Amino acid sequence: MNTTENSTLKKLAELGVVNAAGLAPLFAELRMRFDAELAAASNESSWKSLRDGWLGRKSGALAAITDNWLKPASPELKRGVGAALNELRGHVESSIEERRLAIEAGGETAGVARDAVDLSLPGVVRPVGSHHLIRQVLQEIEDIFVSVGFSVAEGPEIETPYYNFEALNIPEGHPVRDDMDTFYLDLPKGAATPLLLRTHTSPVQIHTMEKRQPPVRVIAPGKVYRRDNPDATHSFMFHQIEGLAVDADITFCDFTGTIDYFVKQFFGAGVKTRFRPSYFPFTEPSVEFDASCPFCGGSGTAPSGGICGKCKGAGWIELFGAGMVDPAVYGFVNYDAKRVSGFAFGIGIDRLAMLKYGIDDIQVFFQNDVRFLRQFP
Repeated sequence: MNTTENSTLKKLAELGVVNAAGLAPLFAELRMRFDAELAAASNESSWKSLRDGWLGRKSGALAAITDNWLKPASPELKRGVGAALNELRGHVESSIEERRLAIEAGGETAGVARDAVDLSLPGVVRPVGSHHLIRQVLQEIEDIFVSVGFSVAEGPEIETPYYNFEALNIPEGHPVRDDMDTFYLDLPKGAATPLLLRTHTSPVQIHTMEKRQPPVRVIAPGKVYRRDNPDATHSFMFHQIEGLAVDADITFCDFTGTIDYFVKQFFGAGVKTRFRPSYFPFTEPSVEFDASCPFCGGSGTAPSGGICGKCKGAGWIELFGAGMVDPAVYGFVNYDAKRVSGFAFGIGIDRLAMLKYGIDDIQVFFQNDVRFLRQFP
């Protein structure tokens, strides 16, 4: 704005203006100069320079016009200079304000564009977790039994010998305790009763019957513990789900029908079932439930032509033990054995998972190998 600044620093007489006709070219030149500088003000810094150069109180061009053109002007020129100055001032102020708003809006637009998410870019793949296979199988078993009227009951993993053994018709010194050797807690001397890690979830059945009168239909899932040496089929901690149904006039047919329904729902409608006589202290009669081998279709022959490695050619696979509740158990929970009857069963969740999914080693369930877990999303 060198030319403009030089002209505004001079008096009108020095610029050769002696009448109103000479004012129009001067103010036209100033307006053109301002418009050119306005067009060049594209950011906040250049806008501030433009504002200060034209509207500054001491060094602005409009202040210089007032001091050098208006004030010393003759009475004949004052009116024309004042009118032209007011028109120029209005144009300058409105134009500068418009440019400020435009620059701010442009900055906001640029910021939005900078911060915007480009939806065309590939997303960030986050690993998605899933239930452990044991939890999946447990949920499936629960869903099947809940669909036929059972409810889910839970109990403590730390039990007394009474609930873990004696109330289940396993008195101290009974040979069955050898097969259910477990872990006892190291308690202070003088403790009222020993405590142990439960060997099955059957104590939950006792707790339930103590609190509830028949009819009772519950399943009790959870972790259990035994002093087994870890190998492909044994673990010192594993998962079990035990069931109990007690009511008036429950028969062995009710029992076998319920178990047969469960097995077919879990393994498929084409699976056959059978039961064999067995022995458990808390059921009488007791049976072992078998299912036709789901890997060879019960033929005993593998698809390759050899002997099926899962059932060893027998065509049947042992699933779990069960039976009608021994009347002696009712005595521990104040049930009238003459009025009620029922059945109980104990299912190894880990074993059913191994059978259904063809897993050969129980230890892989507890090794947290992601390569194994990812196969069961």
